Amino acid sequence: MSQDWHLLSSYAGLLFLATGAIYCGSFGSLPNPKPAPGEAQEDEDEEEEVSERMSSEDAWLFPVIGSVTLFGLYLVVKYLGPEWINYLLGWYFSLAGVASVWKTATSFARFVVGETQWKKFDKNSLAIKKGGIALFTTSLRTPAVALMPFATIPSLLYSFGSTTARKSALLTDVLAMSFCHSSLSLLKIDSFKTGCILLSGLFFYDIWWVFGTEVMVKVATTLDVPIKLLWPKSYLFSTARGFTMLGLGDIVIPGTFVSLGLRYDYFRHQAAGSTGSSGSFPKPYFKASLVAYTLGLVTTMVVMHSFGKAQPALLYLSPACILSFFATALLRGELSEAWAWSDEPPAAGADADKAKNKSE
Repeated sequence: MSQDWHLLSSYAGLLFLATGAIYCGSFGSLPNPKPAPGEAQEDEDEEEEVSERMSSEDAWLFPVIGSVTLFGLYLVVKYLGPEWINYLLGWYFSLAGVASVWKTATSFARFVVGETQWKKFDKNSLAIKKGGIALFTTSLRTPAVALMPFATIPSLLYSFGSTTARKSALLTDVLAMSFCHSSLSLLKIDSFKTGCILLSGLFFYDIWWVFGTEVMVKVATTLDVPIKLLWPKSYLFSTARGFTMLGLGDIVIPGTFVSLGLRYDYFRHQAAGSTGSSGSFPKPYFKASLVAYTLGLVTTMVVMHSFGKAQPALLYLSPACILSFFATALLRGELSEAWAWSDEPPAAGADADKAKNKSE
């Protein structure tokens, strides 16, 4: 039997987009490099952005909240029709798309020019005050300001463009990839324990809503919003046969676990007293989890292709990521240490480091 190379190329393209999004988003989740001794700390835009970490308690509730939301969307689509929910979600994702594309484009520009050159650009400050109290302050380098108008283009085309533009896989992927990068940069879990709880809960969540009911497939195929990656089923990029599709949840959720592995590698690098850029350090946990994600996604595609029906990707991705952590930690003899580690926000982490140093 001859192979369908067009379809196989589509799977390969989708795999490339998913792993690329996780790779870039994971590095986006790293803290800003600390200044060298004697070097002045840059203000505002160079300070570490403190974001909340998802705790074990949050992880237990995540599948429950996800189930309620998913089933609510299903009821709306089934009994009220998809038009108005697509309209409301379309506006929401258009506004969120501007912010996500802007953040992603700024991060990419910063990476391209390098930290040294980036800090040479002028800083533009904006402050909103009421009386003598500052309600809002921010500062942006000149390239970030210049990129703002361009960041609106994908959302404008998606919301107000022709039907062809709205159905464009390229436009959908630009918005979806930016959502992935922004989500992985901001959505962080606090420990491997939390990650295992989250992935285990969503393992059963995905199985039930895909195999047990029509809910997941119905919602995913009805909502006309950029919450999925698309790749044409043709190596000539023809759209005649349609597209292969991967939901952002199957990227972002396992991606939070992969990015945690990178932050743990970076923590160990810093704890060892090593210096250097945020990209040049050993990454055993990150590499293992990223390889596991890739193998899990390949398994999903093989099973889906063999049986010809949609598969709950987390059925394969969740065990792959969890096992990669335990296998790596056991082989390195670090399981107790890695399991007990907590990814504290920068301020808390700095205080903990000081206390540790004093105790030593």
